[in-house]
Amino acid sequence: MRDPDELISWSSDWASLRVVVLGLGVTGFSAADTLVELGCEVLVVAERASRERSDLLSVIGARLVIQDDASHVPDELLDFAPDLVIVSPGYPMDHVVLTWAAESGITVWGDIELAWRLRDKTGTPAQWIVVTGTNGKTTTVQLTTHLLRAAGLRAESVGNIGVPVLDAIRHPDGYDVLVVELSSFQLHWIRTTGRGSLHPLASACLNVADDHLDWHGGRAGYEEAKARVYANTRVACVYNKADPVTMRMVEQAEVVEGCRAIGFGLGTPGMSDFGLVGDIIVDRAFLDDRRGTALELTTHGELQAAGLASPHMVANVLAASALARAAGVPAEVVRDALQTFRVDHHRTETIGAANDVLWVDDSKATNPHATQAALSAFASVVWIVGGLLKGVDIGHLVQANAHRIKAAVVIGVERVAVVAAFARHAPNVPVFEVIAADTSEVMPEAVRLAASVAVAGDVVLLAPAAASMDQFTDYGDRGDRFAAAVLDHLGGATDDHNPESGDSQPSS
Repeated sequence: MRDPDELISWSSDWASLRVVVLGLGVTGFSAADTLVELGCEVLVVAERASRERSDLLSVIGARLVIQDDASHVPDELLDFAPDLVIVSPGYPMDHVVLTWAAESGITVWGDIELAWRLRDKTGTPAQWIVVTGTNGKTTTVQLTTHLLRAAGLRAESVGNIGVPVLDAIRHPDGYDVLVVELSSFQLHWIRTTGRGSLHPLASACLNVADDHLDWHGGRAGYEEAKARVYANTRVACVYNKADPVTMRMVEQAEVVEGCRAIGFGLGTPGMSDFGLVGDIIVDRAFLDDRRGTALELTTHGELQAAGLASPHMVANVLAASALARAAGVPAEVVRDALQTFRVDHHRTETIGAANDVLWVDDSKATNPHATQAALSAFASVVWIVGGLLKGVDIGHLVQANAHRIKAAVVIGVERVAVVAAFARHAPNVPVFEVIAADTSEVMPEAVRLAASVAVAGDVVLLAPAAASMDQFTDYGDRGDRFAAAVLDHLGGATDDHNPESGDSQPSS
């Protein structure tokens, strides 16, 4: 059996290495395609596979085994005798193939470590900026990339954001900087020491709240995975001053000598921090006289004009600015670029308004922390909530917002837990359950029920505090179906409203 740990470059001898790729989603296919290009023998093991990807595997020269029985290792895999297993994000740690690999002494990597080892394919490797957090990471990654590009750097947003990092490192033109969004699943498989460990230019954990606790076996496992983002950082570890967990992560991280801790927060910044002085967003970290002066980056009024003024969005602006400044982006470039950035769909996105009722899509709010940010932006809410709770109790979220929730419309397969949370913490709030025979009926029924109770001054808010895969393809599909049902309900009759007023929730 060959030792994959010796392979640290695209030019290393990967030929004939036997590799199993676990999973055939976007990440799994990207890994298989990369490994075949390197000359490896590749066997993909997946519980399901689309016809398109299955056919493409045959074209590129990889084999596919469908694992019909998740309780045992397929015979084809045993016969293959792999040197290495590449695991797609989200596969449970106790998956039978991973358990077998550990017992057999077979090396297991995630796609991120593989990409780090191969990052020199096109010559000088791109710098990596890595970002994680329970919420806000997608927006922060996109904004950081936007700021880097404004400075003339070839930059790309990759990773958990949807673009596999393995595709980026193989781009023929190469990049100067990759801004890598990392989920807790991907971070779990990242090693913090040894030849394959990441050494990013800058890193950030934006916040930590309960999420994916079932996968990680509890809060401690989740925090441990998130903390890996800071390991071996060379220039700046960016942390949230309002979240003591992120500060503790930075304090305990093993970093390269000279790396600085850079805090961000909505208050007056200390030396080496980013924050607000009155209405002005400032940098007190990347300037010579940090003790007595600060660099103005923008103002709250300018952010408001760009639809970026909500507190959670300002926090993301501060984090992204710190990361960009760590990479050398001038302050004046940051200021100008902030005026041209717009957040993605499904983040407190206003769909329409009629009879002074606002309909807002925040399908990206897949956990209570993100949903709290959305709920707190409005005074009177008809809340569409529910889905896959991922082991998280939403009772505290219901209790904290009972005064602003006019009614709740509960969707998803875990409705019992949601309804019970309202019975315990907000018994006076009317609760409606969507019981649909077909998933295509879920959103039309949810919209109908919400419309039956919403009156002038209310906001109907889709902020589910749960994952979407029980009834939808993903959060985007959930949001799209909500928007379609809302527009069908409104029938084209909408009030005039400011489209930027709700386009600011970064609940990634």
